[in-house]
Amino acid sequence: MVEPRPPVSTVQFIDSYCELYQNLFKEVRSFENFKYLHLGIISNIKRKTLPAIAKVVGLDNEQSLHHFLTQSPWSAEELRKRRLEIILKVLQERSIILIIDETGDKKKGKSTDYVKRQYIGNIGKIESGIVVVTAYGYLDGITFPLTFEVFKPKGTLKEGDRYKTKPEIAGKMIQELLELCFKFELVLADSLYGESDVNFISILSKFKLNYLVAIRSNHGIWLPKGQNVRHNKWRKFERIFSNKETETRYIREIIFGKRRPRQYWQITTDSETLPDSSTWYVMSNIPGVKYNEVGNLYGLRTWVEYGLKQSKNELGWADFRVTNYGVIEKWWEIVMSSYLMVSLHSDRINSSLSSVPEKFKQHQLWDSDRGWKNVLNNLYLIVQPFICFNLIKLWLKVFPIPQLSLGFPRLISIMNLFDICNFTDDFFDRCYRSTA
Repeated sequence: MVEPRPPVSTVQFIDSYCELYQNLFKEVRSFENFKYLHLGIISNIKRKTLPAIAKVVGLDNEQSLHHFLTQSPWSAEELRKRRLEIILKVLQERSIILIIDETGDKKKGKSTDYVKRQYIGNIGKIESGIVVVTAYGYLDGITFPLTFEVFKPKGTLKEGDRYKTKPEIAGKMIQELLELCFKFELVLADSLYGESDVNFISILSKFKLNYLVAIRSNHGIWLPKGQNVRHNKWRKFERIFSNKETETRYIREIIFGKRRPRQYWQITTDSETLPDSSTWYVMSNIPGVKYNEVGNLYGLRTWVEYGLKQSKNELGWADFRVTNYGVIEKWWEIVMSSYLMVSLHSDRINSSLSSVPEKFKQHQLWDSDRGWKNVLNNLYLIVQPFICFNLIKLWLKVFPIPQLSLGFPRLISIMNLFDICNFTDDFFDRCYRSTA
């Protein structure tokens, strides 16, 4: 029996991370393309199209990448399952904040699956597009993607599909994550979910999860005769942002009749004028929560917008050029996997991370901050020599320059010393054994 050839190497930290998924791919070429896509997605090319990725990873054309997404027999579901297992392993029983939201992308024409004129929340109006419900985790200033599911509007359903509302999709995702043993300290969501008592809030209550969700300003509750709605006095609090800057805001509790475990709050930047754009109504069930805690906890919901922004602007979430949802789902899963790869290089989430060798920090553009985008900036510096060499190799065939032909591989080998995630044999074994 002929042993399969070993996969072509890229950059060590990418190879190490991708090896956690290697046994999901039956063919070595498929696994190589899986690695190439991770490399291309975290590169600084403006659009993460397959032709652009092929150039920076050293392929003659994009055909193998296209085949990997459209024809290669691997499962997006299995990739998602493995990614979630990796997150659980890294979390080591820690509880996280779960943020539910949806994101949409404009798509022209009618050929792409599940595209329809619908409300696209991130652009604030109805457009022809595709919408997906997302679940992101947040821990100590770092976001990481958990799962997603496309919203299938009526009129776009295929054979075997069942229409589900967005809150119904979100509720199902939460149940699935709990079954995998994720622990949630708090669930955050906007008013679309906060107003869905049956399909969303009831799920949170069933599993006794703390939540803080937005509600509409006209949110109403049936009160027994003789009970009234009252507003407590405004209180100042300091809204603390991720960059440690603060802003004075105001909060008051709205009490519907008698006090009950479910509490209602109004938060604003101006307690006199109550501007529509910066006044929020929220509902929570957090026992003993304090006024200033409500405002800052709800403020954490903006982290999902940060996560979605990075997925789109930095990693090419919407750069797919296919119409079949099965292929789109594969693309999105690889974007999510690439996002996680960056997150795992933060010591805030990965406690087993080794320290960065001091020599690397001497690069003029090395980013010493600890946010997700700062980590991505540094990882790009690590892959830069590999990408630059791929872009000039054809010129070196025309103008052979030994110093470059030898110097770039040497620099690349030095970059391979940057492998700080400590994915041990035990880590590999646990991940592989879980799908055996």
